[in-house]
Amino acid sequence: MCFHLKPGSYDTLGLIEVLEQMKAFYDGERVVLVWDGLSAHWSRVMRAWLAEQDRLTLERLLAYAPELNPVELLWSSLKKRELASLAGDHLADVADATEQGIHRINDNPQLPWSFLAHTGLTLHPPTPQN
Repeated sequence: MCFHLKPGSYDTLGLIEVLEQMKAFYDGERVVLVWDGLSAHWSRVMRAWLAEQDRLTLERLLAYAPELNPVELLWSSLKKRELASLAGDHLADVADATEQGIHRINDNPQLPWSFLAHTGLTLHPPTPQN
């Protein structure tokens, strides 16, 4: 599971920059992106960039279906623990607490998968091509 936080909103070029960093971090491993209907996810430029990526598998969610989005369950978990009653003086306080929560979730290999299972969705790895 990957997490990235930046001030402002994401646009297509900003997302491609983050995905390039993710590719370097995962160093040739296969990555599955579960994306909602955000327009930057599906722009012409993004689709062209994604078409050139052989290690990324894309799973698209409906345009607005929070009950099918495992990230909503991740945020719920963070809000109940690390972000509960947090009144930070700076955005960095929220970022730090969120990062701690991401580490907590990643330390339990079953927890991220439970978010996906709770939605009723499954991921099937692509069949390797010979």
